[in-house]
Amino acid sequence: MRLRSRDILLTAAVAAPAMLFTFSRMTAQAPRTPAQRPSWTVGSQGPLPEHAKFTPQQAENGGALFIQNCAFCHGKDAGGGETGPDLTRSKLVTGDKNGEAIGAVIRNGRLDKGMPRFSLSDTEILNLVAFIHAQQDASLSQSGNRRGVDESDLHTGNAEAGKKYFEGPGGCTQCHSATGDLAGIASKFSGLRLEMQMLYPRDAKTKATVKTKSGQTFTGTVEYEDEFTLGIRDSSGIYRSWPMTAITAKLDKPVEAHVTAMSKYTDDDIHNVLAYIQTLK
Repeated sequence: MRLRSRDILLTAAVAAPAMLFTFSRMTAQAPRTPAQRPSWTVGSQGPLPEHAKFTPQQAENGGALFIQNCAFCHGKDAGGGETGPDLTRSKLVTGDKNGEAIGAVIRNGRLDKGMPRFSLSDTEILNLVAFIHAQQDASLSQSGNRRGVDESDLHTGNAEAGKKYFEGPGGCTQCHSATGDLAGIASKFSGLRLEMQMLYPRDAKTKATVKTKSGQTFTGTVEYEDEFTLGIRDSSGIYRSWPMTAITAKLDKPVEAHVTAMSKYTDDDIHNVLAYIQTLK
């Protein structure tokens, strides 16, 4: 059965906080008990014992390490980030029993995929492994049979129709180009993350042209904005800020065009444009 895009996005919007809430309960209830701390280490030689388990304290300690070292790619809940995959759906994590697979990836990295090596102690790696397993357990414990939206669920549109909408009534070419800013977009994002980026791009920068009362003009991307202050960073990297009362500012907010488009899209439009965007690799 074809999934409606707005239903998919609603599911994604509530999934992350639900997972975090579930994990906080899991660490208190100790799903991966026994309390005995394993006597082996990731660096030790020979096969790992089948009875090795992780304690709630290890998972909690691993969570702090994950935020520091891994969240910028894999998301703070291990559910995937801008460049890293969702570890709660990872076959490597599922197949890992006691850290033998995850630990090797942490130590060696995956340089061909942009993941660096990490110089962490055996204890720190075990804590990370405990956290990742706990997050996957939390994901698996969610009610219902689905754990998320598979990429195949979104391969339902017509790419040719999507291209026509993109270049025609959708007005997308006013800001975007298939051979310019969107070149390779489907290699950077995939599945639901690609659709969410298409509908509401989180990294869209607001541009500003600022004129001071003394007649000086500055342009750049907005770094800070509230009702009292505007701060921008210019093309040379210099940060400037002013009280709103001291300037006049013209703001170009590209994300607003995406918000406006949401009220115009039909469900077919969303699937078709996504199908076209998926070809831009």
